[in-house]
Amino acid sequence: MPTIPAGARTAGDPYLPQSGNGGYSVESYDLDLRYKVATNRLDATAVIRAMSIQGLRSFTLDLVRLRASRVRVNGSKRTRFSQTTTKLVVTPEEPIGLGELFTVEIDYAGAPAPRRSHWGQVGWEELTDGVIVASQPSGAPTWFPCNDHPADKASYRIRVTCEQAYTVLANGVLFDHTVSAGRGSWSFEQPEPTSTYLATVQIGRYVTETRDLAGVPGVIAYAPEVDARVRADFDPLERMMGFFIESFGPYPFADYSVVVTADDLEIPLEAQGVAIFGANHADGEGGSERLIAHELAHQWFGNSVGIAAWKHIWLNEGFACYSEWLWSEHSGGQTADELARRYHAGLRSLPQDIVVGDPGPALMFDDRVYKRGALTLHALRLTIGDDRFFALLRAWTAARRHGTATTDDFRELADEHAEEDLGKFFEHWLVATALPRLPRSTKVRS
Repeated sequence: MPTIPAGARTAGDPYLPQSGNGGYSVESYDLDLRYKVATNRLDATAVIRAMSIQGLRSFTLDLVRLRASRVRVNGSKRTRFSQTTTKLVVTPEEPIGLGELFTVEIDYAGAPAPRRSHWGQVGWEELTDGVIVASQPSGAPTWFPCNDHPADKASYRIRVTCEQAYTVLANGVLFDHTVSAGRGSWSFEQPEPTSTYLATVQIGRYVTETRDLAGVPGVIAYAPEVDARVRADFDPLERMMGFFIESFGPYPFADYSVVVTADDLEIPLEAQGVAIFGANHADGEGGSERLIAHELAHQWFGNSVGIAAWKHIWLNEGFACYSEWLWSEHSGGQTADELARRYHAGLRSLPQDIVVGDPGPALMFDDRVYKRGALTLHALRLTIGDDRFFALLRAWTAARRHGTATTDDFRELADEHAEEDLGKFFEHWLVATALPRLPRSTKVRS
């Protein structure tokens, strides 16, 4: 097996040290995917534009299960390349200097499949009749060569060609759809910076329905057999979008798409500008309303405001979980305070061994990160009052729009809005393992 040369070794996140690469930052991915659903065959070309942040004699990209057949750096045919199990190692004809823009063109192919991870199978996965891509946290290399680090955001152009009978959805705005010789081509553009794990392609025999979501163009794509259930369950989406815009600030992308597969899925999944649900999440009785709110909230928290490292995952999941409680309160269900106290009581009986602000890779998707992250926000709301709390949320999404952030960034902004030092508050809620008490609810509006 080829070895990775010194100077081109991974520069991954501490939680996923084998994902991500050093020496450069990607500016854009242009992906041309030719796929056969019937045989699960992918032939593809990726054009990657990047900026070096150090001199590079060679560099690596993440790529799993698929094989590269041709690689060109800045068009040179003398580019050399090799592959390990998880890396594409590229040696350009001439070294790349510090601060240089360069282009890598890669032809690759194979039978894409999800990769195993500590958190289950992630990446490109065949459905009964179609494809789902769910890459969090390390599945992006199962379908395109990339720098798979959450902080390395880039723009995307994705073109998918497959059998004509299928509908394709991907990140961004659909700008072209053509049919020729029994195959359809779908082209999407996502100019807003996007983390690799939030890039997606969805393929299925879907009915598509356009909706105006409080001024945001929306698409709901669903298997025909779940038509009535989807219409009932996603009816609140327009009101939900309006409430979140009021609470969090402008919706950060050009549109929002929802996919409901014919297959059952274990959990719903978010991508940038897209949410994916299984048929089991549409019961026609609103049983998944909190999950619909959760995935929509991720467009602000996790997608637009991304995380600089996986240790800060509570900034994604705690905020999305608290958004569920805010929607419940707004729509006439249980108040956020009632939900917070209910979950707080439940957490008291669980092990007190998790650091919310740095849970470690084994626990980063533990439900306690979600619930204790949400409780942190509710406790903050009780501490500084509604006006300052919601002003803080809007300032947070504005200041970090389409960027990345850390827990310290949020703490500093919270201090500014509270006009007091919240150091001890955050130490108790995000650093200590013991579950703190919730403050009284006197400052929450009725």
